[in-house]
Amino acid sequence: MTRTTLTIRHANFADASDLARLAALDSAPPLTGETLVAAVDGELWAAIEIGSGATIADPFRPSAELVELLRLRAQTLPERPRPLRGALSRLLPRAA
Repeated sequence: MTRTTLTIRHANFADASDLARLAALDSAPPLTGETLVAAVDGELWAAIEIGSGATIADPFRPSAELVELLRLRAQTLPERPRPLRGALSRLLPRAA
C-alpha cells in the first residue's frame, strides 16, 4: 500500500518556479498575489490566488478536487488588512 501526503499551505519564494511551471502547464497567467498551494507528496499540483480566486493546476494530474479544497480553504482564511498605498504620504507634511 502506498501512502500519499496532501499539504495545503501558503506559497513562499521557494515555490516560484513550480508556480510558473503550473501556470505554463495550465496555459494560464501566473498568479501574482497571496497564494495557497496544494502539494501531493511534496510536488505542487494546484494553487489559488486568495484575493482574486484565480486558480492554476496541473492538467495531467487529477487536480480538480484539489482546486475545490483550495477554494474552501481560501474562504476560511481571516481577511488581512490591505496596505494603504499612498495614504501615509498624503497625511505626512511635505518637506520643503
